[in-house]
Amino acid sequence: MRQMQIKCLVLILLGVLLVGCNRSPEARRDKYIAAGKSFLEKRDFPRAILQFRNAAQAMPKDPEVYFQMGNAFLAIKDYNSAVKGYRKALEFNPKHSDAQLKIAQIYSMTDDAELWKDAQSRLKTLLEGPTQTADMLNTLALTELKLGNTDNAVQNLEVVLAKNPGELSSAYLLARTKLSQKDIQGAEEVLKRTCSNSPKLSDARLLLGEFYISQQKLAEAEGQMRQALELDPKNGPALLELVRLQMTAGRKQEAEESAKRLAALDGYQSVYANFLFEQGRHDEAIREFERLAKKNPDDRQARTQLVVAYRSGNRAPDADKLLTDVLKKNPKDADALLQRGEIMIEKHDYARAEADLNEILRLRPKSPEVHYVMAKLNEARGKPLIYRQELTESLRLNPALLTVRVELAQNLVNSKEGAAALDLLNETPEYQRGSPAITIQRNWALWQKGDFAAMRKGIDQGLAQGKTTDLLIQDAVWKLRNGDAVAAGAAMEAALRIDPSDLRSLTVLTRAYAAQKNVPLAVQKVTEYAEQLPKSAPIQHFLGIMLMGTGNNKAARTAFTNAKAADAHFTKADLSLVQLDVMDGKLDDARTRLGAVLAGEPANTMATRWLATLEQAKGNRNAAIEHFRKVVAANPADPQASNNLAYLLSETGNQNDEALKYAQKAVELAPERPAYCDTLGWVLYKKGLYASAIPYLERASAHPEDVVWKYHLAMAYAKAGNSQRGRTMLDAALKLNPRVPEAKLAKDVVGGAAQ
Repeated sequence: MRQMQIKCLVLILLGVLLVGCNRSPEARRDKYIAAGKSFLEKRDFPRAILQFRNAAQAMPKDPEVYFQMGNAFLAIKDYNSAVKGYRKALEFNPKHSDAQLKIAQIYSMTDDAELWKDAQSRLKTLLEGPTQTADMLNTLALTELKLGNTDNAVQNLEVVLAKNPGELSSAYLLARTKLSQKDIQGAEEVLKRTCSNSPKLSDARLLLGEFYISQQKLAEAEGQMRQALELDPKNGPALLELVRLQMTAGRKQEAEESAKRLAALDGYQSVYANFLFEQGRHDEAIREFERLAKKNPDDRQARTQLVVAYRSGNRAPDADKLLTDVLKKNPKDADALLQRGEIMIEKHDYARAEADLNEILRLRPKSPEVHYVMAKLNEARGKPLIYRQELTESLRLNPALLTVRVELAQNLVNSKEGAAALDLLNETPEYQRGSPAITIQRNWALWQKGDFAAMRKGIDQGLAQGKTTDLLIQDAVWKLRNGDAVAAGAAMEAALRIDPSDLRSLTVLTRAYAAQKNVPLAVQKVTEYAEQLPKSAPIQHFLGIMLMGTGNNKAARTAFTNAKAADAHFTKADLSLVQLDVMDGKLDDARTRLGAVLAGEPANTMATRWLATLEQAKGNRNAAIEHFRKVVAANPADPQASNNLAYLLSETGNQNDEALKYAQKAVELAPERPAYCDTLGWVLYKKGLYASAIPYLERASAHPEDVVWKYHLAMAYAKAGNSQRGRTMLDAALKLNPRVPEAKLAKDVVGGAAQ
């Protein structure tokens, strides 16, 4: 009986296995495609792509599989892979109209005229078929616009609207076309007609309202947004625009109520918390973020926003605890690792930051966000080449990252590569080209390139769309260059009315008054702004720097103390107070203050460097060496720290072999610095390598900054057997300053060599 039961069980299991093995390729494909589409809806793109790849293995010649794979890559903005997927679909079904349309849509969004022509050809072929859709005509119209065929674009759009009066994308494109032709009234009529033809369509009112915003007709815009919300109270974009309009009008209470309504809608839950934070109500904002995170414990975005709020609200320990708890539960939580890496960078704990970021790269090697944070790590470490490489890689992985593009362009401008910055900005995706950030960065690139006429045009175009702090700063800088300091000052006053806490505006304002030879008025103006913002640590610190620059150290100390009172974690104020302590001869106070900074921020290399310099000044060479070792270990690309460490090692305990390593590194990093050349030459001299020392000492002594370098060279000449050149250099040095300690040493060496 038992044997029969076992046989039956075996037969049942065998039947199950046979059923599994005999499942058709079509069935497996359908299963994988359904799973992939489900993951797409959940925005879980990596798993969606994996499912579509499984479907392709089941049926490698099925065009629909590759079409869906193209859609998944399109969702993550991997346009090259998306096009490959659509092309593969067309390989197995040349009549796959949806794949043709997708390729044309991608090509129409590029900046390549040849691809526009390709898109145009594909679309015309599609429109010759039995089915003409609004998407086809809209994409063709966009392509025709880019190719300069405006009349054809208008004709196609009017065809769509004649058949579908409520087709919003066509109405939007037609209105945009009218605007490009400077036909503002025509654009308004198109959108009004759409509203009239579709009186119950909320988004039609939204489009008309957005048009009025672009024309600075804010009252009309608000009216349209309210009508849109009457038609659909859950129209999130319309409610968001209403919040912005109410804030612009100064009706903060109404805006807050609208933000609360908006936060009740899916996709907008954090709007109210962000509103509170922007209003400076940080504690209320954090409570709201905490509520959202607690309500949705698996929502990583809610958790991320809470961490950002903690950090912005000076509650770093809370952010640390939250991330630590998350990573205890899941050490591979990439989002938590990324945020902890950012925090470690802020704490100057670069080793831990690098460990976290490398772990994420192992999990997500093609994550543009991780490469961006890796760029910030290398920027903090003083590695400019790797910083730029990581920015470039981040942008390569996702060309739509506007912040990264702007930062990379700024890096090129700072490196005096204005032409390269302009090339990078010209590659901006079409839909981002009109953004203020691109306009502003383009103006700086033109400034660096020396094309001031084009920059003026860019500034005027930007200001015509709306006055922003950045554009007003550019306006002021341009006017200062052209000698109009009064107008520059007026522009900065306007900028400070927008944002009284903007340090850049204050800086340019002080330059404008300095150009008018009125530094006292500059100090007075900055003092007034500091009085308006007593809780702004950066503003108080800025005032202190100005006062210290004018020699008013007592008032400067008060300003720095006020900065610390405003923000106990504002380390810049501590370091400025250290400067004052040193200037006042209070070296012990300076050392105590630096010790307090390092107790809270052990990885603060700036404070460590200053402590090393202070110990050196007090004659504590061994202590100074240990501090400089820490600075060099944290930032091997810091030439000043390497140079100082090399000098101290050579002067302490005859550690010339180790000193040589650091001296060579300093010169390698900054070969143009004469002080570093002198250190390397002097270390070589002390090792008895006189001929090798001379070229470096010659490079140093060619500069008149320090007579000691000439004494060093005189000694090297003498030791290398060239007594005459040694005597000539010694005489030249004695005429400049015979009282430095090196003068007697050089006399002995050169005199001894002559004998």
